[in-house]
Order: sequence, then C-alpha cells, then structure tokens
Amino acid sequence: MPLDVLFEIDDYPSAGGKRDATALTLQGGGPVPNVLVGLQRLGHSTVLITAVADDLAGRIGVEEVEHEGVDTRFIVRKATGRSLMAGGFVERGSGRRTIVLYREIHVRPRDVVTSKLPLPRIVHLDGRDLEACIKLARWGRSMGATICFDIGSTRNDVSPIFPLVDHLVVADAFALPFTGCRAVRKALLRLQDCCPGTVVVTEGTKGSLGCEDGLFVRQPAYRVRNVDTTGAGDAFHTGYIYGLLHGYDLAARMRFGAATAALKCTKPGARAGAPTLRQVMNYLRRNPPTYA
Repeated sequence: MPLDVLFEIDDYPSAGGKRDATALTLQGGGPVPNVLVGLQRLGHSTVLITAVADDLAGRIGVEEVEHEGVDTRFIVRKATGRSLMAGGFVERGSGRRTIVLYREIHVRPRDVVTSKLPLPRIVHLDGRDLEACIKLARWGRSMGATICFDIGSTRNDVSPIFPLVDHLVVADAFALPFTGCRAVRKALLRLQDCCPGTVVVTEGTKGSLGCEDGLFVRQPAYRVRNVDTTGAGDAFHTGYIYGLLHGYDLAARMRFGAATAALKCTKPGARAGAPTLRQVMNYLRRNPPTYA
C-alpha cells in the first residue's frame, strides 16, 4: 500500500533537467487498496490485506483507508523495513503519468491466517507477493468466492495463479509482452489458454476488449478532460467488480468499469476522483462521448 507523491509538470524534463511543478498530490495508492476504496464509495464493504511498517507512510496509508471505511484489522505490521512509497510525474493537459515504486516489505504466506478472515464474495488480488496471493486464491475458491486478478506490467511471472482466477482483467502493457503478441485480440486468446475464466484487456483511451464463454465484447473508453490517469486501471477494476456483485453481464461490467475509470481521470491521484454510485449512474445516463 504505497503512499503516492505526484508532481504535475508542463512537460517531461530530459536527463539532468529540472522543472517546477504546477501542482502536488499526496495520497495513498496501490492497485488493491485503490479498488477497495472505490468499492466503499460505491456502497460495498471491503477488507484489506497488505503490509506496512511502523513509519509515517504506513500510518498515513492505514488512516486514509480507514477513513474510507475499509476494514484494516488484517493489515500486517512489519517490525523492520519501510512502507511502500511511490513518486511520479503527471503531464499537465494529457494526464499521462510516470511512476517509480520503492518497496522493501512484503506479505508472506505465513502472514495470512485464513481461519480468521471473514467470508468473502470476491477476492481481488494483484501480482505482488504471488505466493500469498495464491494462498488467498485457493482459500477463496474453497469458500465459494469469485477470484479477480489484476496485473498491469511484466514485473514478475504471475502465470502460476492464472488457473485459480475467474476474472483476469489486465492492461495491454502486460498482455502484449507476456504473450508475445502484437494485437490485443490475439493476446487475449493466448491468455485464455492460461486462465479458464473471463479475460479482459484494457487499452487506455482505446477502450477494452473482453471475452467470456466465447463471446467477445468491445467497450470504448469515455472521453473526458484528463487531469491524471494514475489509478485509471484500478478504477476500471472497481466498476467491473461492482458489476460482478450486482449480476451484470460482461458488456455491462465493462461499461460500468469504463465510466468509473473516466470519472477518476478528472481529478489528480488514484483515489481523489474515485466516484460515488450516484456519480457513475448520472454520468452513464448522459450517454457520454467516447474516444472511438
């Protein structure tokens, strides 16, 4: 659960250059914590399992998600090391961002005591701390929960968890290099060879492509004034999981995810723009424009 420090700049400096920031955002981040905060704002209860150290970044991170109503009882407190930190630049006008993550501490399988966890409807995981994720996925399936998985880049080999995943929603930045394909549709088909469930690949402003039970669905991205795209993929997951919880079909889940992501991009940081249910519903009623 990193603490994100984001600087808005007019354009990216060359190596050795300097820039004055036009704005500064300081807030919590991380793929799973962002989704849980988003689901709280959409009206659902969530539980977070992550690791923090006893330092300023860890305390701020825990306090922030607690303020949103996330259950933090199962966060692992590490006696040594430092909590995750992320720093980045956001380009004013386009909302494009570049992020650097520093990480010392991890969640180990022994840190996760499944007998103490509340029974879930959905277990949402990312590609970090894979062995702990696999333990949670196996436990979740044994409890009858749906397993969702998010991976945004090819930092490490996460394929061992794929057979346990019901909904694999990944960025094209992962799907294309992982499969060696140049086209998203081919990459999606390759991912389905690894993952028996639903697969969705997000492509930024190009929208998303999903496949479930042999049916392909294309969802365009909604056009907004991008302030910051940090956390857009997490917001898509938030809306997608909301759709799962409410029995939406694939097309409706992707549509709700696209709307949630679009609204997030109108504000800086990964969480400030996470919308409420009323905001998403009102946005979709207006039949918003898309990029394609």
